[in-house]
Amino acid sequence: MPGQGRRFAALALLVFLAACVRVVPPSRTLAYPSRPPVQPPIVPPANALSVGVRHGPPAESLAIGASGAASALAAFRTSCPNLISRSDRSGLTSGADWKPACTAAANWPSADAQRFFTHHFETARISDGAAFATGYYEPEIAGVRSRQPGYDVPVYATPGDLVRARPGDAPPLPNGRQPLGRYDANGRFVPYYSRADIDDGALTGKGLEIAWAADPVEFYFLQVQGSGRLRAPDGSIMYIGYAAQNGRNSSLIGGLMRRRGLIGSGPGQYSGSLQGIQEYLRDHPGDGREMLRANQSYVFFRERNGAEAAGGPIGALGVPVRARATVAADPAFVPLGAPVFLTLDNSRASGLWVAQDTGGAIKGANRFDTFWGAGSEARALAGGMSARGRALLLLPKGTLTRLGIR
Repeated sequence: MPGQGRRFAALALLVFLAACVRVVPPSRTLAYPSRPPVQPPIVPPANALSVGVRHGPPAESLAIGASGAASALAAFRTSCPNLISRSDRSGLTSGADWKPACTAAANWPSADAQRFFTHHFETARISDGAAFATGYYEPEIAGVRSRQPGYDVPVYATPGDLVRARPGDAPPLPNGRQPLGRYDANGRFVPYYSRADIDDGALTGKGLEIAWAADPVEFYFLQVQGSGRLRAPDGSIMYIGYAAQNGRNSSLIGGLMRRRGLIGSGPGQYSGSLQGIQEYLRDHPGDGREMLRANQSYVFFRERNGAEAAGGPIGALGVPVRARATVAADPAFVPLGAPVFLTLDNSRASGLWVAQDTGGAIKGANRFDTFWGAGSEARALAGGMSARGRALLLLPKGTLTRLGIR
């Protein structure tokens, strides 16, 4: 789940299901072993400019519906303070580029939202524009603050020994940042505990439990979503949000099931949707546990209180995500806060969205994860969402000319 620590988030809930990894907290102060730092060369990561940017059709030609435009305008308006102040990894824009649109958005009437987008933006196609979109939602599962019978799955806060490597102690990641891990008793930087390690008790007794869940399968998918709600037997709700991730790679459960011939419509096969995958995990608890543990990635949580809980999960941009308006994207290819227009083979996901979030499985140009809110309908929509089509990025008018793109 970017500027505000965020989520594991986005999600490929169909065959491409994976843990959504959001932003991690700053490295903590640590006494490192003394030796001259070695700074390995950093290869510039790919971004929108490196994969190619072209003019798209006029914004006036897009089939932007009135309700979708109004929701997108509200999402864009809340994004503006961070949009104009953060650096853009895509290489496409600066904060100054967005100021005219953001100034106008502050008082633009929702009833005329379509004209706002056609008046202030031009469209761009990143790479070939071929898009793939999945869905995510805010789950609600059974959970309690204090351990009691039937609630045995720990919900951990961020461990204090989870840090980024000092330069020279480990090779940098493709994006140039140092990897996450821990320093062992000998002062060596090593990968952080995996999901299997944590399930086997690596963090037991460290006082990190902020809550306890009832169902390990449901909790796993809450980790995939990156935030959610824990409902206790008395009806009280605890809101939890993404705090950090262990830095390990994720394995795609849907892909693993497909390789084993478990996904399909034949005898003994299951749907590749969230519901189908959960059904398999429950029908085969032994193999299911092994599949869950194969995903080495693990998410840590914090409690969401007050206005944050009431406003919904906080996305990677640092603002609450909005149902049917927020989309997670890769910030190397889409400026966080930018509008995106999707034309997909699933009409529910087609239309105008605003990139306000990221996700560990949401990587590359034109890869998106659509947010559907909370509740049973949102779960069904997100769990069955797998759509392909075309994507257009909306940029402030004049951006492409400034970039020298004809």
